[in-house]
Amino acid sequence: MIKNYIKTALRIFKRHKLFTFINVIGLSIGISAALVIFLIVYHDFTFDKFHKDKDRIYRVVTEFVYSGEPFYNSGVTGPLPEAAKNEVTGLQESAPFYDQGGYNVIVPGKIQSKFKNQNNIVYANEHYFNIISYKWLAGSVKSLSQPGRVVLASEQAKKYFPSLSYDQMLGKQVVYDDSIKTTVSGIVEEFKENTDFAFHDFISFSTIQNVKDIKQQLTQWGSTNGASQFLVKLLPGSSTAGIEKQLRHMLVKYEPDQTKSGSYKATFRLQPLSDIHFNEHYGAIDNSAANKTTLYGLMAIGAFLLLLACINFINLTTAQASQRAKEIGIRKTMGSSRLQLIGQFLSETFLVTLLAVIISVVLAPFILTLFSDFISKDIKFDLFVHPVVVIFIALLVILVSFISGFYPAMVLSKCRPVQVLKTEAYAHGAKTRKAWLRKSLTVSQFVIAQFFIMATMLVSKQIYYALHKDLGFKKDAIVYIELPWKQKNTSLKQVFVNKLRALPQVEMLTLGGDIPSSQGWSSNAVTYKDGKKEIKSELYHKYGDENYISIYQIKLLAGRNITRSDTASAMLINSTYAHILGFKNAADALGKTISFGKTEQKQIVGIVGDFHQASLRAAIKPMAIFPQDYKWEGTVHIALKPQTVGGNEWKTAISGMERSWKEIYPDDAFEYHFFDESIAKMYEKEQHTSKLLTWATGLSILISCLGLLGLAMFTTNLRTKEIGVRKVLGATVTQIVRLLSTELVMLVLLAFAIVTPLAWWLMNKWMQNFVDKTTISWWIFALSGAGMLLTAFLTLSFQTIKAAIANPVKSLRSE
Repeated sequence: MIKNYIKTALRIFKRHKLFTFINVIGLSIGISAALVIFLIVYHDFTFDKFHKDKDRIYRVVTEFVYSGEPFYNSGVTGPLPEAAKNEVTGLQESAPFYDQGGYNVIVPGKIQSKFKNQNNIVYANEHYFNIISYKWLAGSVKSLSQPGRVVLASEQAKKYFPSLSYDQMLGKQVVYDDSIKTTVSGIVEEFKENTDFAFHDFISFSTIQNVKDIKQQLTQWGSTNGASQFLVKLLPGSSTAGIEKQLRHMLVKYEPDQTKSGSYKATFRLQPLSDIHFNEHYGAIDNSAANKTTLYGLMAIGAFLLLLACINFINLTTAQASQRAKEIGIRKTMGSSRLQLIGQFLSETFLVTLLAVIISVVLAPFILTLFSDFISKDIKFDLFVHPVVVIFIALLVILVSFISGFYPAMVLSKCRPVQVLKTEAYAHGAKTRKAWLRKSLTVSQFVIAQFFIMATMLVSKQIYYALHKDLGFKKDAIVYIELPWKQKNTSLKQVFVNKLRALPQVEMLTLGGDIPSSQGWSSNAVTYKDGKKEIKSELYHKYGDENYISIYQIKLLAGRNITRSDTASAMLINSTYAHILGFKNAADALGKTISFGKTEQKQIVGIVGDFHQASLRAAIKPMAIFPQDYKWEGTVHIALKPQTVGGNEWKTAISGMERSWKEIYPDDAFEYHFFDESIAKMYEKEQHTSKLLTWATGLSILISCLGLLGLAMFTTNLRTKEIGVRKVLGATVTQIVRLLSTELVMLVLLAFAIVTPLAWWLMNKWMQNFVDKTTISWWIFALSGAGMLLTAFLTLSFQTIKAAIANPVKSLRSE
């Protein structure tokens, strides 16, 4: 029976080649999108799912509140882990670890090996391995209780000691940054599963006692560093709320100033292991958190594209009902049951779906390469490596076959032989009874397609607005270079700066702190006393010299600029902070004194114009610019001279900077950044969203137009005799095209009327992510509707004009 089903299906495909082609292409597009999106979503949702007792593992994080506004840090104060181990009940294990990358590694030997700028190096103790489970290939976890020990992951161990076995590696020396000498005491197997815990060098935590800078940080309750992290594993039945309460009591005990009511408060939270990969507030372990909203959006896009393809199949199959009426009637007359007919039609759907899946499997690797710039390089399409993909494909075949084939099978199989053998009567009946469903499905297709068009246009408009808005500073032709943070030799910094200043392409240069607009921030709780009351607020700050505001062309509104001769007590503030202090005229704030803590005070010597310190998602904060400080002289800011058309002056300048870098910092990798590119990177998520929406829009329009073309072909074939009669009676080509197109064009207009208010509401919700945003212009909806209408009309024209100009003699003779 199945063999007969397949033979009959192949015969039907051969007879209706074009309709079969449209169905296969439509389903291939939908299934390809669903398959690629499944790979992306599955990759992110499987992070750290393999750990033992994963539901009881948490990361302790810190939440700050400054003047009512929350801020988040993935780290904790340095002394907390040891105090929590001794004082907090309900913990089975607790493990501090200090994540600090960028090490230069030396492996001594007959031939000394050097590895520059190595990341994923962490200080950890033996308790870390009781929470995050590894397979030990050599050595033991107990060795990490001693200072000067290091455990290596298997791949990194092979990199350091390529010719040795794991057992032979034990006892070998590894030196970090020339000063941290360690002995290999263990080898663990690298995780093959997706994980945020991708560390490969585990230096014993007690070694920190020999690292002065880190040791000092870990003794201060008032200092929170994102590098100082803390994992805990709760006892079965322990309450997270109870643990958090105990941690808050510790903060009250050891650092009471951070818990008092006022403009500044801090508290500890327990972050579940399952949340680490997705929480953008705290970031993943490697600070590249995935976005669940984006992943759910991807899933919705995949579902919609698959639904569009299924709608196409249902539309075209039910539209062909009249053409298969005689076949159905004869089959029933010869004794076929309805169940057999349903089996026949479902087998046809299954074969079409199977062919579409085969095409999708071939296309998937190529589609992944199109999105390689913003999806993980670990996402690969391999049926043998990921058996779950095979299961997904099998389920997809069954689901699509059922959704696409069940309703047409029910419609085609329920007709009575006497009725269906009267072909004309059945054709008319099919047209009147089933048209409402085809119209509804067609409207649904164009609702989805037009929504994608509107969303794509708005996201693109917001990105353009963000990249071209006056942000309060110059961003073009500026390069900045971050100096090695471990290099404390100030004379080397000055030598490097002098070499850069001598380059002919450099217009101006300064050595200071962070760039004006970035993802990071530094701030202080400050107080201003106006004689009557105290005004407390959080003040963000930057460091620079007199060239800082000149390079970035930040406007000086009142007062004077900071100078080299200024002491640490002078500062510039922005207009926002002047208004917070109560001055309607910002210039009136000149000469006022601001208190930083109990002893330190700074005087306002100048007022600068407001500029955006972060992306347009955030409001402009109260900001100060301090004279350059030794601690913050970590960035060289360089304004380049204008480049001639087609010239390579900037390329020459960068080459000169690299040569100077290698002379001064030979052990550190040279990296430079153009400021305008850093600004654009702040909107990387929106740019990725725009690209995804563009692809979704193109695919949805293609699928919808394929379905529209198929329906137009069916309609013209069904009305061949009518068209011939109308032409004989004098109808023009224009009249016939209008007759054949009007109904389908009206469906597109109806879809526009439905989608416009829905799209406006959803886009307005998305725009609330931005404090400073573009407007949702009327022309977005008008252009989308007009574009979709024109596309639909052009698609219909291929078939309707062909039918309208056909010789009526031939059409009537064929009928």
